[in-house]
Amino acid sequence: MTSDKNIDPRSQLPAVSDLLQEKPIQNLIDEFSRQETLNAINLTLQDFREMLEKGENYPGHEKIISAIKANMDRMHRQDLKIVVNATGIILHTGLGRAVLPERASQALAELNHPCNLQIDLENGKRGKRHYRTEQLLCQITGAEAAHIVNNNAAATLLILATFCNGKEVIISRGQMIEIGGSYRLPDCIHQSGAKMVEVGTTNKTHLYDYEQALTEETAAILHVNPSNYHIQGFSEQVPINKLADLKKEQSFILIDDLGCGALVDMRELGLPYEPTAGDSIEAGADLVCFSGDKLIGGPQAGIIVGKEKLIQKIKDHPLSRMLRAGKLTDMALEKTLRLFLEKEKLSETNPTYSMLAKKKKDIEARINSLLNRLMKLDLNLDIEIVDCESAVGGGSMPQASLPSKGLALKSKSASLQRVSNMLREFSTPVLSYIENDRVILDFRTVLDSKEENMIIEAIQYVSNKINDDHFSDTN
Repeated sequence: MTSDKNIDPRSQLPAVSDLLQEKPIQNLIDEFSRQETLNAINLTLQDFREMLEKGENYPGHEKIISAIKANMDRMHRQDLKIVVNATGIILHTGLGRAVLPERASQALAELNHPCNLQIDLENGKRGKRHYRTEQLLCQITGAEAAHIVNNNAAATLLILATFCNGKEVIISRGQMIEIGGSYRLPDCIHQSGAKMVEVGTTNKTHLYDYEQALTEETAAILHVNPSNYHIQGFSEQVPINKLADLKKEQSFILIDDLGCGALVDMRELGLPYEPTAGDSIEAGADLVCFSGDKLIGGPQAGIIVGKEKLIQKIKDHPLSRMLRAGKLTDMALEKTLRLFLEKEKLSETNPTYSMLAKKKKDIEARINSLLNRLMKLDLNLDIEIVDCESAVGGGSMPQASLPSKGLALKSKSASLQRVSNMLREFSTPVLSYIENDRVILDFRTVLDSKEENMIIEAIQYVSNKINDDHFSDTN
């Protein structure tokens, strides 16, 4: 007779085929897929085999099922999903920057059908790609023509490659920017084939610096709006209208890279002045490029507006097809741009402008109402209302001051980092930040009552987890 001591404990683990018949596992298959569930099962069983080899006790059937669910959750943790942005950063690059307007998101939801991306519905023949979106851009900015690519870095590269390959492009040293992801403008210029001619100094560039640099090899002057930083003090840059005056003396293309790219005067919202595409066109720029997902509040896109003959050359360049935007971007951008035809309603129709326009007293009123609901719950957390300082973000308007209000959370038994982590672990992750020995939820970027309810549920979840952790520690 074989002794029980000689039985391999790994043989006690359930067979994969048996686990696949379990109701909780069937639910995972319905929610995800059979293959992904099978992967989670195999991963879990391998973990337990290794544990049993080390002499640990058999885990029990329920623990195995729970571990499979946990592994499945871990596998899908990095899936793109909806989150609650309570960081106070309106255009949070890590969270996809601009929140799309409802009209844009509804239009995207309907794109499970064919659309007339490049068909002229009047004659049934091949039509112009992005036709309506480009028309709207011209109407809003006053430009003769427009073109759309996948982001503003691509727009800059495409313009330079079209007009400056093998030729000189003049740029101020004070405008040689670096943006997120280590993208540096000098690298972009190099990749375009242009020869970069630097003028002026970091803090001061004068009109005569450009005048002295102009030669027969000059193809363009590139003027760049440093929208992700701000120099104060002894500094000076040449405005675009003064550079336009130089074109009377020599033929070159004047390019204005606006970066974040406002379409309306931000001073109407009580914010610092940010040059608009319309301002630049009116000042005499030949080509203007900017982003679609920053101060427009639309999808990621690079937008080029300017003179029709120049835009046509850009469209004919081989890089244009490689960098062009798809139908999802076109649809979302078109619907977003239409909102700018009624500028007075932007704070109601465009989430970016809604967040920018929020008053501190109105944010506080929302939080007071929510705090009253939280006080009715048995929470293992200290909660109070605090002052916050929100940011525009996304490389836009670094000098803007946005006073706000938020909730501050603190636990007597869990670290601040643990509380922040648990908020992100919730089924709808809540993004916060840690400051002054507290976890802060800035409500400027909390969109609506639906997200407020998610925050309440997330805080309840954190409190319950802290209670569970405390119970485990004391037992």
